Amino acid sequence: MLAGLSYETIGFLWLGALVGGIAAGGTGFAFGLAASSIWLHYIDPLQSGILVAGCGLLLHLTTIWQQRQHVEPARIWPFVVGGLFGVPIGVHFLAYTDAASLKIVLAVFLIVFGTYALLAPKLAIVTGGGRPADVSIGFLGGVLGGLGGYSGVLPTIWTQLRGWPKETARAVYQPYVIVMQAVTLAGILWVAFDRAGLNLLIVILPPLFLGTWIGWKLYGKLDDRRFRQALAVLLIASGVTLIV
Repeated sequence: MLAGLSYETIGFLWLGALVGGIAAGGTGFAFGLAASSIWLHYIDPLQSGILVAGCGLLLHLTTIWQQRQHVEPARIWPFVVGGLFGVPIGVHFLAYTDAASLKIVLAVFLIVFGTYALLAPKLAIVTGGGRPADVSIGFLGGVLGGLGGYSGVLPTIWTQLRGWPKETARAVYQPYVIVMQAVTLAGILWVAFDRAGLNLLIVILPPLFLGTWIGWKLYGKLDDRRFRQALAVLLIASGVTLIV
């Protein structure tokens, strides 16, 4: 027993942290989708939300330094501004409503788009919309982040549709995710403080950092095409886990 948990529960919490760390370390997103698909079978949604936001914040902070030369504030701020307005709405839904229907819609979207991105020889490039479009995507990502740590999903897809190379894309959506996870964690703790969730965060740190290290090593071996394919596979898998 550890922190009042059975060994079985701890094992699956560690597995979620490891799998999520590998996913996010390798692509810069999908930690929440990968980890919560395992965690939600063993802990309640509020605690899962705390773990997703806290772990996501920690693991992204460990890898963003290596990408600092690619970070361009002018690209990032529209997403962040939109996201800051979206997070409180998502946190409200998390605390007071049943988000099951929204998760199904998100799952179908991820599966359809992921399949398209995986099979299409080349993605359609979106050049219009400018910063207002980026703000809108950031806002929707913030709502999804408040709902359960899914803030990186839509900005990640959007950067692919913009046609940005992997370094540029990751240097946009990963800093965005860092800000959204920090705000989401603060919002969840403000609305419904849960000490048990914070204790769980400490318990799963070892597999989290191990998974992040493995994922980062894999990222270095991916060219733009393989990176896009890896993202597509993660999107499909994420959609499936939201339904199961």
